[in-house]
Amino acid sequence: MNSKSVSCLLFISVCLIWGTTWFAMEVALETIPPIFATAMRFLLAAPLLAALAKLFKQPLLFPRGKGQWVLIVAMMYFAIPFTLMIYGEQYISSGLASIIFANMPVAVMLMSGLFLGLRLAKHQLFGLVVAVLSLSLILGTEMQLGGTDYVIGSACLGMAVVIHAVMYVLVQKHCKDIQVLTYNALPCFVASILLFFVSFMGESIDYHAFSSESMSAVAYLGFVASVGGIVAYFKLGQVSTPFQASICFLIFPVVALFISAYVNNEVLSVRSLGLLVPLLGGILLTKVPKSAFTWRVTRANRQTTSM
Repeated sequence: MNSKSVSCLLFISVCLIWGTTWFAMEVALETIPPIFATAMRFLLAAPLLAALAKLFKQPLLFPRGKGQWVLIVAMMYFAIPFTLMIYGEQYISSGLASIIFANMPVAVMLMSGLFLGLRLAKHQLFGLVVAVLSLSLILGTEMQLGGTDYVIGSACLGMAVVIHAVMYVLVQKHCKDIQVLTYNALPCFVASILLFFVSFMGESIDYHAFSSESMSAVAYLGFVASVGGIVAYFKLGQVSTPFQASICFLIFPVVALFISAYVNNEVLSVRSLGLLVPLLGGILLTKVPKSAFTWRVTRANRQTTSM
């Protein structure tokens, strides 16, 4: 299999995994409390991530002097945002949840500008504004139709996106040298322990009520979404450009919306569906590298000069 075929296969895998993750969380919630479900998800994923780290000769422990980041990543990358995601899905559809989370590149770009001094190109700034305005209009429309529940669910997903974006910026600044499996394996396990503790303290857990569908959904989240998604996206980044890999953020919400409509008959309003076009277009613009437009301007100037 040539590199182009591998890249295409990985791209499709990431889009499908990320797109189906939201429906899996919805199914898990049918009989399993959100914090306990998230704890189980990470407990299943951690050993497999550790095994992959050993296979690819990546250390399990963080480098000396950065051990405190294990707890920070466990709480701020895994435990809190993923719990907010699944908790928020109690109030909104899996399709809308995926649309909110698809704005992660926009949030990362914004946080990079605030904390890392990243200077945005004009087209990136334009895309950021378009994406934020489009998302705001979509949420405003859906909240009018869904009431208070949609406000709670959207707020949870929004906080998860912001926390993840801040963590991405902090990792770029302080932990850039940590390899991907090292970054995920031990913090994933620590997050599961923390979440089990919180769940036992605050949730009412009826093990006999757990359905086979919900248990299967948690297993899918642990083995496929948490492990397969990480590995597939990491490998995709190795065989393609960052821009090409980021297009997954435009595709997986469409997959999630299709599943939500087909299985649960949950469809966004016509206005919101129309606003998806500028939303996804804005996200795409934020990921287009500055060099793409610089190259075109330079080429145009050369052609004008030659004339």
